[in-house]
Amino acid sequence: MSRPQTLAVRRKPRRLAKELVDTLSEQIRTCVLHPGDKLPTESAIMLEQGVSRTVVREAISGLQAAGFVETRHGIGTFVLDPPTGFEFRMEANSIPTVLDILAMLELRISLESEAAALAAVRRTESQMADLRQILDEFQAALLHGGNAAEPDFQFHLRVAEATGNRYFREVLARFGTTTIPRTRVGLLQSAGDQAAFLSILSREHEQIFSAILSGDPKGASKFMRTHLSNSRDRFQRAQDALGSK
Repeated sequence: MSRPQTLAVRRKPRRLAKELVDTLSEQIRTCVLHPGDKLPTESAIMLEQGVSRTVVREAISGLQAAGFVETRHGIGTFVLDPPTGFEFRMEANSIPTVLDILAMLELRISLESEAAALAAVRRTESQMADLRQILDEFQAALLHGGNAAEPDFQFHLRVAEATGNRYFREVLARFGTTTIPRTRVGLLQSAGDQAAFLSILSREHEQIFSAILSGDPKGASKFMRTHLSNSRDRFQRAQDALGSK
């Protein structure tokens, strides 16, 4: 590896993520990457740019939040058409801070609690089948040490989609996986604590799914609010613990 590349890897991941967002967003603006194009794989971007997988995922989350790209579950990440009409977006190179994530989780608590209630009334059988498949993929990722953040976020997107109101999904999609707290910090240290955390997370998802499946809007709203409030509180505790070291 050349000296410039070695120095780049040693820079702080947060700064590297912003630089990678700038690079990719510029390629999109100048039509090096066109709407509909699939981004290279995480491994390919890591190799080309000399950065870690964490940096690549942070950058893609920033592009998602800005409306430049969309990740399609199990397929890849694709460049979007320039947004028209309703628009909710952040700056592409703005990688959210801890305070940003906490603020976005507060917004998601209100937004997704209502979305879950509407989904319980409006969902279709096909949408429930999709939700079940995503939860199964989430479980498989947890069991085998895979990337559980993407199916986790896809579950929330599909609940928003089941409202039949496209604006719920559009707003949530702009956040990307940025607001999945465990992608930003190691929440738990011991293996025992980690197993307990994953068990709680899985149970919360299943409660939301069951309430939507049974057509219980009050229950779906309650379980979604509890789930996101718990995520916010766990993230805050983890950050407090890290800050006290």
